[in-house]
Amino acid sequence: MKIRRLGEQWLQSRGLWLSRRGSVRIAVIVFSVLFAVLSLVISDRLVSKIAVEEHEKLEMWANATRAANAYDQQMIMTYLYRILDSNTAIPIIMTDDKGNILSYYNIDVPRKDGEAYLRKELERYKRGYPPIVIDELVAPQYIYYSDSYGLRYLVIFPYIQLGVFLLFLGIAIVAVISLKRSDQNYIWEGLSRETAHQLGTPISSLIAWKEYLASSGVEPMVTEEMEKDIQRLGIIADRFQKIGSLPNLKPADLHEVLLRIIAYMQPRISKQVRLLPPELPETPIIVRLSEPLLAWVFENLIKNAVDAMHGQGTITFAYVVKERMVYIDITDTGKGIPKGKQREIFRPGVTTRQRGWGLGLSLARRIINEYHGGRIYVHHSMVDVGTTFRIELEREVG
Repeated sequence: MKIRRLGEQWLQSRGLWLSRRGSVRIAVIVFSVLFAVLSLVISDRLVSKIAVEEHEKLEMWANATRAANAYDQQMIMTYLYRILDSNTAIPIIMTDDKGNILSYYNIDVPRKDGEAYLRKELERYKRGYPPIVIDELVAPQYIYYSDSYGLRYLVIFPYIQLGVFLLFLGIAIVAVISLKRSDQNYIWEGLSRETAHQLGTPISSLIAWKEYLASSGVEPMVTEEMEKDIQRLGIIADRFQKIGSLPNLKPADLHEVLLRIIAYMQPRISKQVRLLPPELPETPIIVRLSEPLLAWVFENLIKNAVDAMHGQGTITFAYVVKERMVYIDITDTGKGIPKGKQREIFRPGVTTRQRGWGLGLSLARRIINEYHGGRIYVHHSMVDVGTTFRIELEREVG
């Protein structure tokens, strides 16, 4: 998990190459050029090698034809031996009619267990091409052979090209998807920071008005409530400001953080909805977290649950503690989520409310998955019964 967290932090840092369109395009172009050049070089070498072999064989054939026309027995035998010696590519094993190995060519036989190696190769050749029989001799001989190295390369090379092409295609698809996500992230980050910036002016103005009202002798309750709203706006601005930047995660007692969130939310939701906190764990659950961002996640989940219950029911929190992980279950008694939509709800723009942008759960997933190295998902849900969201976070142990 620590390695995963470091990887995610690096991806979120300025080294995120996928978020830079220019880098992706350059990488794709360079890879394409290298692949094309490599294919051309290998193909050219294979073609050149085959061309040389064909030229040598044609020249040998011409000279042997001249010798045969001249009825020069000595020259004919010379060229026959040269033809035999010219085979430097095709592996050959010659046997007698009883299967005994008489000779072999173009086979690198190991010093140790050479005879066994040749027998093994012979069996492999027998499963390949049918042997060439020389039956003009006193006892027939059999020539077993396999593909030359050049032919093997030609057979394998198209598959290598196909594999590299598929790999390149996969990289291109991942790059395109990542670019699309990076565009979405860029829009999110820009929108969030612009929102935080825009909130700064009215917050400053409200602070000034609060001071003015306090000095004018207005009832303290008015300025106190204004102070609460100003603090709330400050928290919201701080949250938006943190989107897109690496959060400062600090070890904290998860139970205490969750109790503060529940205490804050309970008076701000319907009075007919009860928030039931989790049982006190036997030992503190220490988690590295950003409390403002984590509070944002739980607030979104609570608000969505209240809407799903039409402002009436219970929201129960519970822990499942493992050796290195802690699972936080948030269960409501709402209308439930159909199975086919349980993953879709985390996509931006998906919402069941008349007023809403459908960004809450998408932001929650990003905060948990990318910033805290955890997971958030629908653990189980039944229509007209309720839904349980589960958040997985890594514990600080020892």
